[in-house]
Amino acid sequence: MSVKVLKDKCIGCKLCIKACPFDAIEVIDKKAAIKDNCTVCGVCEPSCKFKAIIVDREKTNSEVDLSAYKGVWVFAEQRDGEIMSTVLELLGEGRKLADTLGVELTAVLIGYNVTLLAQELINYGANNVINVEHTELKDYTTEPYTKVIAELIEERKPEVVLIGATNIGRDLGPRLSARIKTGLTADCTKLEIDVERRLLLQTRPAFGGNLMATIITEKHRPQMATVRPGVMKKGEYAPKRKGSIEVINADINAEEIRVKVLEKVKTVKQAVELVEAEVIVSGGRGVGNKEGFKLLEELAKAVGGVVGSSRAAVDEGWITTDHQVGQTGKTVRPRIYIACGISGAIQHLAGMQGSDCIIAINKNPDAPIFKIADYGIVGDLYKVIPEMIEEIRKGK
Repeated sequence: MSVKVLKDKCIGCKLCIKACPFDAIEVIDKKAAIKDNCTVCGVCEPSCKFKAIIVDREKTNSEVDLSAYKGVWVFAEQRDGEIMSTVLELLGEGRKLADTLGVELTAVLIGYNVTLLAQELINYGANNVINVEHTELKDYTTEPYTKVIAELIEERKPEVVLIGATNIGRDLGPRLSARIKTGLTADCTKLEIDVERRLLLQTRPAFGGNLMATIITEKHRPQMATVRPGVMKKGEYAPKRKGSIEVINADINAEEIRVKVLEKVKTVKQAVELVEAEVIVSGGRGVGNKEGFKLLEELAKAVGGVVGSSRAAVDEGWITTDHQVGQTGKTVRPRIYIACGISGAIQHLAGMQGSDCIIAINKNPDAPIFKIADYGIVGDLYKVIPEMIEEIRKGK
């Protein structure tokens, strides 16, 4: 789509400038002119009393035969020749969606000299792997990755496309959806299929995590979603699983790529790996102070786990943000999650309710955390935790 200004009708009244929410219109020589940052939202068109602005709407793929789209695709993000753990989670969820729809699951692997990774994707559930190779795809940059995937989608027409909500996925997803003119639901925490209508039900936290919204892409294809890391279970590993691997040499003109990766500088790995942890001991506002987290660290050490926290504890400055669990922190699925002094706000629950076993310790018997806890202990954590530590040490 594009926005056009009819110069013979425009009088330079600036009404469109006031209406534009993106500051994408200016007046040059007493005539309105559209800037490059125009998003084609269309707000300017009705604001012009002289009908000097027209939004040229191209044919959308809502007019396309949606039944031509088949299959579930997963973007198999790799970095330095290593498949990201989020991809294995997407394969697990994609496998369930594909089976429900009665279609095949395809992983799209992009890079340079990464074909050896294809079998791993099949082992975790993919029926097919499309491996696109080119030297310019060795390191992720937005333009070539978007071009390659968009061309594949337009040619092969998948029904569903899933992308991990990593730093790369959050950059690629919006650009890709705009290129192929379809919708995108970001940071999904749950995916289901409406079998009758073949619609992907995409659930994500909304309004600051105060409710969960389920979004559908009814008239466009493919149906696209980015999925938060740590939310879904990894695909079942089957070393003898067979599938097809198709290697494609991409047609990329290096001179057309405006961004080049000159150097990669890796930072020191953060101290806590919440997403991969088997046991997490988390503290909230009920811990009371920074010193209280030392007691939680002692319990975490005793059970072989790591320390997490609610946002409230981070906001108080008692612990750093890399420990935060919840909608604005990490989403985790440990075997055991011990919530200490955490009331159970929906924002926090969104990040840990998928844990296998939840143990809650809180003085308030009416705390919402007890509604989802497998085991609840009503009491002062400063009395309960030392006894837990002592019993654990005795057991060892």
